[in-house]
Amino acid sequence: MRATEFFKLNIYEYTRPWKLITFSLGLSLLIIGSIFYNAPDWDFPISVIMATITYFFAPWSLRIILKRFWKFFPAMLLITWFAVDGSYWIYWSYQNPEALVMRDVNFPASLSLYGICGLLWLYQGSLKDLFNEVRFYTKLIFNQN
Repeated sequence: MRATEFFKLNIYEYTRPWKLITFSLGLSLLIIGSIFYNAPDWDFPISVIMATITYFFAPWSLRIILKRFWKFFPAMLLITWFAVDGSYWIYWSYQNPEALVMRDVNFPASLSLYGICGLLWLYQGSLKDLFNEVRFYTKLIFNQN
C-alpha cells in the first residue's frame, strides 16, 4: 500500500459518522466531568488535547499490537505514552505544575481509556458493516455443533 493510499484510508476512517459521534459523546463527557468534578488536573483544554490524540492514535496503537508490526512497536509505545501521560505532563508543567501531583492517578485511568477507545474505534468500516459482521459470526459460532 502506498503512503497516499494509507493516508486516504485513515482520513476516511477518521471521518466516519459513527466514529465522530462516539468521539463527540466521549469528549462531551470529559468536558462535563471537568466542570462538575473539581479535580486540580482536569480542565477543558487537557480534555480536548488528550481526547483528540486518543482519537487519532488509539486504534492505530492497538492495530500495531494485533497485527504484530513489531518494527513500529517502539513508535507505538512512544505515541501511547504521549497520549496518556506526555501531553498531560507538558500541559500541566506550563499551566500549573502543582497539578502534577495527580499524575500517578491519571496515568492508569488514561491508559485504560486509551485502550477502551482503541477497541471502540478499531473496526474499519461502517456501523452497518460492523453489525452485519457481528451477526454473521454470531450465527456461525452458535449454530455450529
